[in-house]
Amino acid sequence: MRKEILTWHDVDALIDSLVPQLRGTFDAMIMITRGGIIPGGLLSERLDIRHILTAAVDFSLDVQQAKLLAWPEFIQFPSQDKLVGRRILVVDDVWGSGRHITAVRSRVEAAGGHPEPCVLHYNPYRTLFSKTAPQYYAAITDAFIVYPWEIDRGLEGILAASPQPQVN
Repeated sequence: MRKEILTWHDVDALIDSLVPQLRGTFDAMIMITRGGIIPGGLLSERLDIRHILTAAVDFSLDVQQAKLLAWPEFIQFPSQDKLVGRRILVVDDVWGSGRHITAVRSRVEAAGGHPEPCVLHYNPYRTLFSKTAPQYYAAITDAFIVYPWEIDRGLEGILAASPQPQVN
């Protein structure tokens, strides 16, 4: 699988392309842990969203069990009173399979909120949801994205024969 290593400058450019897409005001933001925390923080500053919530969702790591697991485990999720009737920006770093952000979006809808999914990267080639996509995304990709905040976990073997990337 092709890997794409991003710099902080690349992330700034992605945020710059997202901000004009986000029209109106949001009552709150849900950042999906862990990938959505940094993009969510950057977007909350740019959009002046002060009501920040988090959702931690877990799907089984066992591939065989994951195929059978119909429901995610919500380790952490905002209470219904924080969601009902509110326009909520749901942020994650990437929509790969789409399981995490779709699970969060569905739970916000069930609580009476109005979720609008937002990611830095959308991978339509990996998604498990053919009839849905993030409402907002900065780029489409087919690569495995390595963000600057995860540089230590995504480079195994990729740089063995090449110089170290310049990280800003």
